[in-house]
Amino acid sequence: MKFEVLERQLSYRFQRTVLLRQALTHRSFSADHNERLEFLGDSILNMVVALALYVRFDGLREGEMSRLRAQLVRQDTLQMIAERLDLGSCLSLGEGELKSGGHRRPSILADALEAVFGAIYLDAGFEAVKRVIDGLYAEMLMSLDPARSLKDPKTALQEALQARRLPLPKYEMTEERGEAHAREFEVHCVIERLNICTAGVGASRRIAEQVAAAAALTQLEQA
Repeated sequence: MKFEVLERQLSYRFQRTVLLRQALTHRSFSADHNERLEFLGDSILNMVVALALYVRFDGLREGEMSRLRAQLVRQDTLQMIAERLDLGSCLSLGEGELKSGGHRRPSILADALEAVFGAIYLDAGFEAVKRVIDGLYAEMLMSLDPARSLKDPKTALQEALQARRLPLPKYEMTEERGEAHAREFEVHCVIERLNICTAGVGASRRIAEQVAAAAALTQLEQA
């Protein structure tokens, strides 16, 4: 049943469900895990996103497209999409990962999503996985503004606040969890004058700060 819900959200139905099952299996659960599918899906995702950027932004140079692609395929973006799909509830994890909250860990979610892309490719070919990825990224690409997106979220937030003559945000480390090989950091971005406080989670403090800054920038623009 959980696979059927995920398939509806992906707008794709697997012919070989065993591929989807493997894509959602972490190495802590079984030797038949998703790392090879993740490797394949990572390459496919980069190709599909590169093609989408090439078609949509014909005035951008190679370096600019490379930076935009890096933002669209990085871990926190994949984590956001995976959470939207509720991918965590579909994962098969070992007991240790279950206890440590592995179904919420950014790296595990991002890797599993890439593995799903790899599984779709093996199940039905490039055009099928391209349709799925294009659908998941459609809203993001429609709202993408290269002039702003080529700046990292912390820089963009700082400039937006300065333009409004507001104090710069404060970044507060709120939690550090996980084993030494899989650390996870949670940081809050606080803009006191506007009563904005957003959270970011990442594999490093820097990534977590960028995620929190991006969320704060969204709230600032909607204020």
